Amino acid sequence: MTGPDPLSLDGISLLLVWTAIATYLLAFIAYTIDLAQRSVPARAPALVGVAAHSEVGEPVPVPPGDIRVPPSQRSRLLWARIGTVLTVLAFLFHLAGTILRGVSAQRVPWANMYEFALTGTVLIVAVYLVVLRRYDLRFLGAFLIGMVVLLLGGATITFYVEVVPLMDPLKSVWLVIHVFVASLATALFAIACGLAVTQLLQARRERRTTVASREDARAAGPRFLATLPTAEVLESLAYRFVIVGFVFWTFTLIAGAIWANDSWGRYWGFDTKEVWTFVIWVLYAGYIHARATRGWRGTRSAWLSIIGFVTVLFNFTIVNMFFKGLHAYSGLS
Repeated sequence: MTGPDPLSLDGISLLLVWTAIATYLLAFIAYTIDLAQRSVPARAPALVGVAAHSEVGEPVPVPPGDIRVPPSQRSRLLWARIGTVLTVLAFLFHLAGTILRGVSAQRVPWANMYEFALTGTVLIVAVYLVVLRRYDLRFLGAFLIGMVVLLLGGATITFYVEVVPLMDPLKSVWLVIHVFVASLATALFAIACGLAVTQLLQARRERRTTVASREDARAAGPRFLATLPTAEVLESLAYRFVIVGFVFWTFTLIAGAIWANDSWGRYWGFDTKEVWTFVIWVLYAGYIHARATRGWRGTRSAWLSIIGFVTVLFNFTIVNMFFKGLHAYSGLS
């Protein structure tokens, strides 16, 4: 990785990105400590918050695993709150670094692999923080922020390139629309993947539970799972994220075809990138169909969601780096 002039806008952008990575790492540690402390039996009562007040003014406890609780009435999980605050701070550094990269390049900051990773990960965090206003998904913090640290850190080390002029095929309004929508779909698929992984863990715990008492349920798997929603609730929420992400990915596929016709005079040419984008669409269409079919709910549909997101990452990394095609815009030499 070559480095820009530290005093240039791109240099300041890179500094902000590294600051964001370091802060995300601290947030990941805080979220991990939160999960560890949820596993301590002595702390179990502290996991119950206050959702409302009864008619006589007495507080009504929030059942563990209830995720539809307003932020002001959620359980007072110190390390989860610290993790969220650090995530917001890191997001601000991350967003500032992304914007400065665009200002430095005088275009949208998603024209090569480094910039796509920059924008894609900032959208993952943005969607996570927005969703936190409605659902208490702080238990996903360790998974999502840990993934962002790996993706953003790896991209900054491996894919960073200095700002260069756009290739002629990229000088199109479709660069703004097509890539941004694909990044947003990726963010939604990432959260669905995190929910699917948690669903698998929770489903395993539920299968191993042979009695109804809470203490025995804790013994059936990692203790923090007893504080999370049921596998059915996690699956339903993951399905909602996939549905929205699938709509955006469908638009990505259509917009890509229109852009291809403008650039190369054909809508579809079985280019490697086109094929893998369609493969991802088919996988998520299969997931939605499987989820709608009762026999494929549960563990099997969760695995389809995970495989779908792994394919998204494969399309972004391996396909861009090692497969030949017309979409040679990685920026790597």
